Amino acid sequence: MDFFEVVNRRFSARKYLQKSMDKHLLDTILETVTKAPSAGNLKAYKILALNNKEIKSELAKAAFNQNFIFEAPVVLVFCALPEISSAVYGKRGAELYSIQDATIAASYAQLAATAVGLATCWVGAFDEDLVKKILGLVNERPIVLMPIGFAAENKISKKNYIKNK
Repeated sequence: MDFFEVVNRRFSARKYLQKSMDKHLLDTILETVTKAPSAGNLKAYKILALNNKEIKSELAKAAFNQNFIFEAPVVLVFCALPEISSAVYGKRGAELYSIQDATIAASYAQLAATAVGLATCWVGAFDEDLVKKILGLVNERPIVLMPIGFAAENKISKKNYIKNK
């Protein structure tokens, strides 16, 4: 699949089939993420791949009851690692670059998932402190929750909001 086809096929899936994912697919996605650029190539992010039903249920609650998070076979949690960036870039590294690193990694994961026939949804609406507590995070800052699996819905058409001048 060419890049533009991947971009056009990507959509935010909020319904997932109860079908397990082959580990190879997840490994392919995570390997692709390692190619993502990051500030100073520090890779100041961490990715948690979660398939535990109880944890996914708690994450769905922490995301203001977005239950499709629980329904996906796997949830990727992208966390910024501010201490890594701040060691090189100071306050700007902690407050911006590490967050950018995590979001760029999440973008690569979304596109890689689409390329291998899976669906995702970028979830940024969640109680950050509650997610940290659920996952036992201390120095990591959760930035994106990303359910991933086989879509149980059709692609929702996107409107083109960019007008050529």
